[in-house]
Amino acid sequence: MKIVFMGTPEFAVPSLQILVENGFDVVGVITAPDKPKGRGKKLQGTPVKDYAESVGLSILQPTNLKSAEFIEELKSLRADLQIVVAFRMLPEQVWDMPPKGTFNLHASLLPQYRGAAPINWAIINGEKETGATTFFLQHEIDTGNVIDQIKEPIHDEDSVGELYERLMHNGAKLVLSTVQQIVKGEVVTKPQMESAELKAAPKIHKETCEINWNQPSEQIRNFVRGLSPYPAAWTQWNDKNFKIYKVAHSTDAIDQSLYPGQIQTDGKNRLSVKTSNGFLDILEIQMEGKKRMGIQDLLRGYNFV
Repeated sequence: MKIVFMGTPEFAVPSLQILVENGFDVVGVITAPDKPKGRGKKLQGTPVKDYAESVGLSILQPTNLKSAEFIEELKSLRADLQIVVAFRMLPEQVWDMPPKGTFNLHASLLPQYRGAAPINWAIINGEKETGATTFFLQHEIDTGNVIDQIKEPIHDEDSVGELYERLMHNGAKLVLSTVQQIVKGEVVTKPQMESAELKAAPKIHKETCEINWNQPSEQIRNFVRGLSPYPAAWTQWNDKNFKIYKVAHSTDAIDQSLYPGQIQTDGKNRLSVKTSNGFLDILEIQMEGKKRMGIQDLLRGYNFV
């Protein structure tokens, strides 16, 4: 079976790697064009491109997925199956091209958390479980018939970075299992059941990440976890922006006359922030222009009073 793989970020690399290491014929890799990065603004390839080059795979980097040139190049690969992991939306003439179809790996238990940021929103919303889904593409985004799913627990202290790492590797195993089912002709798909209340996973922007201290402590803690380490929740004190990476519920008696967002600190080891129903201790923080650090390190060099 000839396979074309489409993906761009680090999340997609293990899925491509597991196919290569299990001997599947990946006849082409489609990824985003190189972008200028770093201080020198040198063009750099995507993580998927870097891996594909390291194992000698054929690479295409189209800027326009509807261009006649790209469509002809893709047709020339004569793929039986296309696999999409963390790539952009495909036009129908692309996803409908191979005889075995095109399937996508999505990092949630569809139909829940359709959208660009399913891992973030599962933690932000305080879920205790998420997972990954493989499904065949159709017109509406993230709505195709489900091929297979795996479940993944969300631990109480998980950040999005930790959950991302587990789903990245366990999702790759699901991709391999799905391809093996397709090869054997054992796939039995099922439509997504939409009777339950659906939760969305829209793209996250900077303004999305500002902390609302008028919310309850646990809701804010989940918000911080769901954005750590990237893009990171943020707040403002003393006209400076601070990224917040880790917080914990405060159990000590603190000045209850403070209003949400106000801070109390001993100036050495502790910084606590009032929420709607209690206090949170800031554990890891980054002041604008500085590096990420523990709160004690920040307090040694910065006075909040």
